[in-house]
Amino acid sequence: MFDFFFQLHPVIQGTAKGLAVILVIFPFAGACSLAERKVSAWMQGRPGPNRAIVPWIAWVPFLGKFLQRLGVFHLMADGAKFLFKEEPLPGHVNKLYFVLAPVVAMMPAFTTVAVVPFGAYFDPAGRLIPLALANVDVGLLAVFAVSSLGVYSLILAGWASNSKYPFLGGVRASAQLISYELSMTLSVLPVFLWINAPGQPGTMSLVKAVEFQSGAGLHWSGVWFGFLMPLSALIFLVSLYAETNRHPFDMAESESDLVGGFHTEYGAFKWSLFFVAEYSHMIIGSGVFTLLFLGGWNPLPGLPLATVAGWLGLAGTPLLVALLSLAVFLGKIVFLLFLFMWVRWTVPRFRYDQVMKLGWQKLLPLSIANLVFYALGIAFLERG
Repeated sequence: MFDFFFQLHPVIQGTAKGLAVILVIFPFAGACSLAERKVSAWMQGRPGPNRAIVPWIAWVPFLGKFLQRLGVFHLMADGAKFLFKEEPLPGHVNKLYFVLAPVVAMMPAFTTVAVVPFGAYFDPAGRLIPLALANVDVGLLAVFAVSSLGVYSLILAGWASNSKYPFLGGVRASAQLISYELSMTLSVLPVFLWINAPGQPGTMSLVKAVEFQSGAGLHWSGVWFGFLMPLSALIFLVSLYAETNRHPFDMAESESDLVGGFHTEYGAFKWSLFFVAEYSHMIIGSGVFTLLFLGGWNPLPGLPLATVAGWLGLAGTPLLVALLSLAVFLGKIVFLLFLFMWVRWTVPRFRYDQVMKLGWQKLLPLSIANLVFYALGIAFLERG
């Protein structure tokens, strides 16, 4: 069944993959926006979004009222509002770059999702076949290289707005990204030092990281890296919050002192694209964290996908195995997204000097010490 897609013309494959990314990312990001408001309302003891409803569904007894209270129709209402609302274009902005900035914000999110595997199945020979639009051997390097380009959209939006507060927001975003990108990169190096066996070609494949946590490797293989390298996981997670400009690191917006930051002059659909990009980066970042530290599509530590599929009698049905792996992977992403929202409505925003101090004086030395510790430990294990 999966082979049919790969027999199509490459142009048709590329078009189908591009449409799949757009049709998945946009609704998922919109659902994250709705979930954020519902989670914040739950934490603050209020109902949250619960007014929008399609008229003919409201007539259905019990179901209509239930769906309205859940707020599911606000996703549709928000999308229609942003799409058809009048687009403001202030006269003092640099119009070309002002319009280009939201588009640039979306491009890294749509590109990086192509190299992130989101599930797997087994062929008749028992080999693991990952579900990914582009399964490349430098998957993590591609994610880091492309996702870092997202900061240019914030800088471009701040500069093109020709206003002081948006410009300050763009400058803050660039400084923050540089500060935490170093720690994030150093935090994942121990993972791939551990995965790559001596004498074998090196890899930065996210699939290989999951295979190792499934039990296919040496030296503690089968243990999730979140338990094997807890400091690496913590540094990566904190850096991920900073890289996505999420609270308490939302220096690029910081309503208390910048009015709205880089997007102050934006409205309607262009404004919404920035937040679709932010939620998309959160989703992709959560997916990468899951693959590196939470076992990917393996349900539990020491319990790989193949074992669970065998227990459930799914070993001979690749489609059901793929759906099982996808469900496990998405479940972990949903948990991490909830963690993003939980932190936003719990931890107060840092001051700018605190953000810089945490990045350069705390996380960077910790990540270097962590890398040295695991490098020495891995060398000792290999010698032994």
